Amino acid sequence: MRTYGKDFDRYYLRAREEKGVRFIRSRVHTVEEDENHDLKLKYLNESGEIFEEIFDMVVLSVGLESGAKNVALARRLSIELNSHRFARTSDFSPVQTSRPGIFACGVFQGPKDIPQSVVEASAASACASEILALSRGTLTRTRVLPPETDVTGLEPRVGVFVCNCGINIGGIADVPAVRDFAATLPHVVHVEDNLFTCSQDTQDKIKQVIIDKGINRVVVASCSPRTHEPLFQETIREAGLNKYLFEMANIRDQNTWVHMNDKGRATQKAKDLIRMAVAKANCVEPLYQSTLGVHKALLVVGGGIAGMEAALSAADQGFRVFLVEREEKLGGVANTLLVTAQGEKIRPHVRGLAEKITKHPEIRLFLNTEVVETGGIMGNFTTQLISGKREGKIQTETLQHGATVLATGGHEYKPEEFLYGRHPSIMTHLDLNQDLEQENPRIFDANTVVFIQCVGSRNKERPYCSKICCAGSIKKALLIKEKNPEAEVFILYRDIRTYGLKEDLYTEARNKGVLFIRYDEEDLPDLAVEENSPGPGRLVIQVTEKILNRTLLLEPDVVVLAAAVIPNENKELFELFRVPVNADGFLNEAHAKLRPVDFASEGIFMAGLAHYPKPVDEAIAQAKAAVSRAACILSRDSISVGGVVAWNKDPQHCARCLVCVRSCPYGVPRIKDGAAHIEPALCHGCGVCAAECPAKVISMNHFTDLQIIEKTKALFA
Repeated sequence: MRTYGKDFDRYYLRAREEKGVRFIRSRVHTVEEDENHDLKLKYLNESGEIFEEIFDMVVLSVGLESGAKNVALARRLSIELNSHRFARTSDFSPVQTSRPGIFACGVFQGPKDIPQSVVEASAASACASEILALSRGTLTRTRVLPPETDVTGLEPRVGVFVCNCGINIGGIADVPAVRDFAATLPHVVHVEDNLFTCSQDTQDKIKQVIIDKGINRVVVASCSPRTHEPLFQETIREAGLNKYLFEMANIRDQNTWVHMNDKGRATQKAKDLIRMAVAKANCVEPLYQSTLGVHKALLVVGGGIAGMEAALSAADQGFRVFLVEREEKLGGVANTLLVTAQGEKIRPHVRGLAEKITKHPEIRLFLNTEVVETGGIMGNFTTQLISGKREGKIQTETLQHGATVLATGGHEYKPEEFLYGRHPSIMTHLDLNQDLEQENPRIFDANTVVFIQCVGSRNKERPYCSKICCAGSIKKALLIKEKNPEAEVFILYRDIRTYGLKEDLYTEARNKGVLFIRYDEEDLPDLAVEENSPGPGRLVIQVTEKILNRTLLLEPDVVVLAAAVIPNENKELFELFRVPVNADGFLNEAHAKLRPVDFASEGIFMAGLAHYPKPVDEAIAQAKAAVSRAACILSRDSISVGGVVAWNKDPQHCARCLVCVRSCPYGVPRIKDGAAHIEPALCHGCGVCAAECPAKVISMNHFTDLQIIEKTKALFA
């Protein structure tokens, strides 16, 4: 099971333990159709026993390959491909092809999941922006919008646009019936249905209908407002309406996708949702935003390889960068690493990055420095630093910046298992790195070396895969075999997770005689020191070999433990920035697949081991992706704030009870002039204060009591 991604192991465990999915380690022999047209599957289990089972369906999980069109494209662009016909890249430049100025992302570069494809897409954007930095803004055109129509005192005139969304909605709900129903609702003056309401031609048609029929409220019944509401708001603004005179009914995600097997219920629910949306639209009022200037500087917290790459990428795009590292030198855990999966040396690269940072005119480096306070909003953050605590010469400095990247890193778990620390020949990967670098004879002269995988991870305490261990162990096993081909090298594993192109390492190791022995979590290898043996004691490992169904006895000269990767302790720092972490202490992204470097809080991004264990190439790609997202803010001259925010509508009746102050997750409300005050520029629009206010003096724009009540009445009409 190659569940190496973030929270993938939890997903696997939930499927196995809660959903009753059977996972059978086996080799499938044949799939045949029986006389009843069912599928008979014959397979061998780990012990070599043959089983036959009947199934209604067999799904083949096939691999990804680079097609002939990709090869032809690469040939036209003069891009080098690897042996698998994917774009050849370096681990230190994971999206840079062999031709400068041409970048690769997604499966064109190699097999990968959606989150890594999204990360690499943003990383490629950052790399392109570094080249084009001097030309930024030279081709910008200013969009001229028509003046907003004043709807004050006007009776609502609602236009309703129902989307088929291809077959997502139209293939289940009766869209014509829904459309005709919408025409009967109060103040609705126009209804129509469209195949794809979000298409450009439909957007243009909506604008013309608004103008021709004097529509002053718009309802779109389609998919999720999370993805499409800004698009429709922009459309009605181009037609002269305030963008908040818009309401959306989600009749796809919350309806046809849910009730795909009940067309009648899906149709009725679509009517209910549209009736509610129209009821609210009749009550909505224009809202206005103010503009704030943007501080064109980036704060990067953490000076490991991800933090350094982020700082250099932003600086090369022309932005001012503040790089904060709490240790006395840059590099983090990368200072203890040797080579990447492709064999590229890591430490020289880290030294090169550090040298570029110290010389770069756009980067201010703060070593032995910590963040002690931060606040503000996207584009306008203020952060206070403190340095010199170790020397007793404390200094403080306040920075203003428009965005933040958190790259606070991780470290190797120090095992309590397998006699670690009680025998000199039992070591972790970082311990082994020192011996390999010094070419210690006890490694290269060893007759038997045993690697034990998943030490301290994939257990109850840390139910996640550390992702880098399998490739790391195999890479080091190959280095040992290269120096001493006669050495016996064993890798004791639970699952081999050399995903993607790293499968080549696994194949090479098997071909060169590295022996792989699988073990179960319930039947761990038994490592002991033989009694009465000379010196520190001879090591003995007993492990069950599944295929032979026998206990093997190994006498290793060296034992290497693939210890878990755990995040650095930064609880106070993360609380300062109000960013979430998961149960394992890793930073939680806004959306696992679609926003893999963003936080829910705008203007703050993540990269590297602080997010999840990952190899160097993925950490670098994520660092550049974070900068690409930050550049979307830093490249602007101003941002719009306000609109859907909370406000104190009746300060005279505010009891100053501090409920809003205590309940706000962003710390925005404060007491000013004897009443609760909410700064529009700082409010995130979550509505917690409005919901908690005992006196009901706090209101939430666009979600007022009247609007919610009218929507509720419509639901039960």
